[in-house]
Amino acid sequence: MHTIYDIARVANVSKSTVSRVLNNQSNISENARKRVLSAIEELNYQPSKLARGLSNGFDAIMIVSRSSSTTNHNPFFSEVIHTISKRAENENFDVILQTSRNGKDEFDKCITKIKEKMAKGIIMLSSPANEEFFEKLDVFNIPIVVIGKVEGQYNNIISVDTNNFRDSYRLTEHLIKYGHQNIACLHSSLNYHVSIDRLEGFKACMNDYGITAREEWVIDCGYTTDSAYKSAVKLFSNNKKPTAVLATDDLKVMGIYKAAAENGITIPKDLSIVGYSNSSFSPFLSPSLTTVEIPVEKLAEAAIDSLFTKIKKQEIHMQNIIPTRLINQDSVSNMK
Repeated sequence: MHTIYDIARVANVSKSTVSRVLNNQSNISENARKRVLSAIEELNYQPSKLARGLSNGFDAIMIVSRSSSTTNHNPFFSEVIHTISKRAENENFDVILQTSRNGKDEFDKCITKIKEKMAKGIIMLSSPANEEFFEKLDVFNIPIVVIGKVEGQYNNIISVDTNNFRDSYRLTEHLIKYGHQNIACLHSSLNYHVSIDRLEGFKACMNDYGITAREEWVIDCGYTTDSAYKSAVKLFSNNKKPTAVLATDDLKVMGIYKAAAENGITIPKDLSIVGYSNSSFSPFLSPSLTTVEIPVEKLAEAAIDSLFTKIKKQEIHMQNIIPTRLINQDSVSNMK
């Protein structure tokens, strides 16, 4: 295998000149550049990615996912990773997928990879409510795109998100306009902005219409279909039952549909459901779900576009909202 020393010998230039050509630097004569390129072709030189990475940093992006306990069986994350990886391949960038046990572990791993120049940019698949993480990473001057809301003002932290508060408000309002007042909400744990905003949208809409949300009907069901299913079973066992429920992600939708089927509850006759859909499961639900459709592919494309724009040091919007749409289907009965 030939080295840059061989190229320098054949081209009759210094090793530093060869290095400048390989790194597309401009401080070199055109004649010397041509001789180096000719020598590279003659020797069929293949540059070492490892050696180049150790000196200049690797052409890679790091995808920071949450703990597997919060992403298991959630198609949102796999769809986002697939879209990002496809674009990275087109840009000749490698992809590093990082998971972690907790926030400290996540931060330590990020800092290690940044200091070792393992990645030229980072995409985070969710936005923690505690933004101390962002504050600590921002000082390293590496582009970081967050798929989720970012409240603070940073130099290198870019947000790509949907309007989760508004969407939950719209879904709840849809139920109210169909005559429902006894409305439950199954939501995720409140350690991420998305969970907080979707719950707050529900509460705000109920308050604006003068409806009191019953405390026992607002349930934190964690991150799995099974926990949503168990929460729905508990909800149906109460003497006082809701006529409608907002599910804040598609795993909770699946849990509610399963619990309803097993407990003889007919949708929408006995229970109306609205929720979010961002997976291939939703089209198979019967009756079809009235939903806010999350544009997963557009979110991922916007995130990777923003990252490469920032890597290239071009102007970019630091806050980006991707539009959603409410799809009115068959899971809501008219109580009027």
